[in-house]
Amino acid sequence: MKITSADFVTSATNLDKCPAGSHPEVALAGRSNVGKSSLFNVLVNRKRLARTSNTPGRTQLINFFIINDKLHLVDLPGYGFAKVPVRVKAQWGKMIEGYLAGREQLRGVILLVDVRHKPTQDDQQMYNWLKAYRIPTAVVATKADKLSRGRAIQNLAVVRKNLQLADADPLVLFSAVTGQGKEDILTIIKNWTMVPGVKVDS
Repeated sequence: MKITSADFVTSATNLDKCPAGSHPEVALAGRSNVGKSSLFNVLVNRKRLARTSNTPGRTQLINFFIINDKLHLVDLPGYGFAKVPVRVKAQWGKMIEGYLAGREQLRGVILLVDVRHKPTQDDQQMYNWLKAYRIPTAVVATKADKLSRGRAIQNLAVVRKNLQLADADPLVLFSAVTGQGKEDILTIIKNWTMVPGVKVDS
């Protein structure tokens, strides 16, 4: 799959504020500062379309981007940041759950985890929630460039075991620095959305 255009559409605070229309959607989910915005920017070949920050909890809205005028990539608020007030956490949780459970256009979720660490309890809860609702899910282990190849592969096995992924469940090792895993993720998005007219690399 080749992305030729990507543009910001809108931000939403709840399901009612999400864009109308029938464009299929793929959402990016993960804990705060796991690298969602960096992954997004690599996928669309842009440096700053999705804002990145060293401050966890920056993304506080559901952000929609139109890709190739055919589908939406959706950047969800990060979860699990301890310094966010309980009231705000509750609002974010309600926002995310409302979108995931009620959005008819949603075709799948890319769940990001940090390959350097064992998946958190929040990661486990999110993955189990997605599976319970039968939402197609691909787990992407980010920041692969921070480890040696051997250690990254070892940690990938820990991720698979911890989240209890089946052998057929997608698990991709990704680096925003080297681009490792980018094509695998784009293929997953294409297979979920199967949008006519989307260019595919030969």
